[in-house]
Amino acid sequence: MLEDKNQERTALEQLGEFGLIDHLTQNFAISRKSTLKGIGDDAAVLDFKDKKTIVTTDMLIEGVHFDLSYMPLKHLGYKAVMANLSDVYAMNATATQIAVSVAVSNRFPLEALEELYAGIALACQIFKIDLIGGDTTSSTTGMLISITALGEADEAEIVYRSGAKPNDLLVVSGDIGGAYMGLQVLEREKEVFKVNPNTQPDLSPYSYIVERQLKPEARKDIVELLKKLEVQPTAMIDVSDGLSSEILHLCKNSAVGCNLFEEKIPLDPTVISACEEFKMDSTLVALSGGEDYELLFTIDQKDFDKIKGNPNMTIIGHMTEESEGAHLVTRGNTKIPLTAQGWNSFGKE
Repeated sequence: MLEDKNQERTALEQLGEFGLIDHLTQNFAISRKSTLKGIGDDAAVLDFKDKKTIVTTDMLIEGVHFDLSYMPLKHLGYKAVMANLSDVYAMNATATQIAVSVAVSNRFPLEALEELYAGIALACQIFKIDLIGGDTTSSTTGMLISITALGEADEAEIVYRSGAKPNDLLVVSGDIGGAYMGLQVLEREKEVFKVNPNTQPDLSPYSYIVERQLKPEARKDIVELLKKLEVQPTAMIDVSDGLSSEILHLCKNSAVGCNLFEEKIPLDPTVISACEEFKMDSTLVALSGGEDYELLFTIDQKDFDKIKGNPNMTIIGHMTEESEGAHLVTRGNTKIPLTAQGWNSFGKE
């Protein structure tokens, strides 16, 4: 809604598919020793020697996963990479390469894709990963982005969802709920803009939560910190679909139950104040909001002393026997069964 409508526009048909690929990827340099061949052949060639390879892929569709009326294309490119890297880090692995495929309708000029790829390039630079390939094609339904991310890890260090045990501590990085409340602010301002296109929104009071929505950060630092602290998680997942959904994934895959303590859920003050403003329950937002891209993991109780007091992570509960089920323990000490209310891409509007 703040986009300059008088920008120069270069039709994509002037370049053709291969010319477009060459143009968008000309400034991507190879930085990983494991990348033997990147863009420019029928396939990339990677050499991980005795490391295990991690592969994940994700797709983002305009109108379903993002709204370009308030999502800048550079931010979208960055966020699309983060969504994939987060899955690699959730395996306790190191992200190394990505392949990016984009489909666009003819309403997008070359300059729009340059902005998208500028965000992708920034993510590659900051997280030290290589762009090694992908595809471009036309679309009749706006923009679609598909990214495949690769990573590497020693077999002994890989963490699955299935390793949690009863009495393990449940830990989350950062804070929860910010991305969802940032989305609420942006959606509200979009409606205001529809009524009065001359309004200029003041987002400064919401800068933290808006950034959590538009420019999330995958938690590579947490993986590195855990290694430094010599803590090997027993199970791990990233918080993309809501805290309750992710906890239930861990419980199902590990055949355990869980007690999550409401008072322990880390909430930024901006999230709390935004919830009050929108008359929303902050605990429900944290449980069901999604898109925080924090890491949720379990650790053995013997590692408690290694992480206690660390500002980057919070112990929010513990795992139990499977027969006990998964519960939220409220501030009033009432146990409520946890239900998965997070993002469902096939759910009804």
